[in-house]
Order: sequence, then structure tokens, then C-alpha cells
Amino acid sequence: MDGEQPADVLEELLAVKGKHLLHTAVLLAGGQEDGEDLLQAALERVFGRWRTIRGNPEGYLRRTLYHLAADGWRRKRAWRARLGLLGQPEAQPDDTGAVDNRDQLLRLLRQLPPRQRTAIVLRYWEELSEAQAAQAMGCSPGTVKSVTSRGLRRLRELSGLADHDGTPQPTGRTS
Repeated sequence: MDGEQPADVLEELLAVKGKHLLHTAVLLAGGQEDGEDLLQAALERVFGRWRTIRGNPEGYLRRTLYHLAADGWRRKRAWRARLGLLGQPEAQPDDTGAVDNRDQLLRLLRQLPPRQRTAIVLRYWEELSEAQAAQAMGCSPGTVKSVTSRGLRRLRELSGLADHDGTPQPTGRTS
């Protein structure tokens, strides 16, 4: 390297190893354009420090590629961390609406007769089948269906969700 012009040496290096170096840069950067930019930045750095390079310039260029790529990864991670403050996917949603809904449902359930409340809790909270709910309540599955239907209708009325246009509400019966 003594007396040789840096541009001549780098041109020769790129003629021989250019495709391989570009492929390495693309893999490190994660894309064609970013890889080209990474290789260009590494070449600029090598060119600027030409007088301090001892030995093989290819090794120095590769090490510079790796270091610049690692710097880019750190910058991207720091940038993503700052962007995360704007819209944190890890942030927990505000559950006050769910608490309010649960409180309203409990208040409405307390207004139902015990048998309707029991049927609704067994069917929808405990997720029992009609037969299992009937066994737990000591009645027939048909009774569970009718009591559940009446309880749901009453819950709609109490909550103000009942249909006021006169159309019949579904009873829960199957044909």
C-alpha cells in the first residue's frame, strides 16, 4: 500500500470482491438500497482513513461494514424506542369501561328474580349447556330455555336495550 493511491486500490478491490462485499452489506442492512448505502459509507470511511490502514484493506473494509451495520441497528432500536412512546403496543388498554360494564351487569342481574338470574349465570358465566344447567337447577332443559329467555328479555328492558318499535324479540326457542 506504500505509495499507492487509495482510489486505485479500492477500485481494484471492488472489481475483484465488489459483488461479494455488496451482498454482505445487503444482508447486514436488510435491503438492497440500505446495503448500497452501507457499503458506500464504509468505502468513504476507509478512504478517509487510508493513511492509518496497515495490512489488508479488505479486512479493514469488512470490519467497517460490520461496525457501521451495528451502529445502524443501535440507532434503529433507539429510534423505535422513542417512537414507542407515541403508540406503545405493549401499553395496556384502559379497562375502566369493562369495569363499568361489569358493574352495570351485576346491578341488572340483582334486579332479576333468583331463578332467571341463576339460569343466566349458569348458561353465560359458567358456560354450562342447557342440560348441565337443568341438572344444576333441578329442572328440565326446556325450563332452562324459557327462564333464560325471559331473563335476557328482562335484562334488555332494564338496560334500555329493548327494541321499542314493536317488533317481537327472539325468545330463544328453536323450532
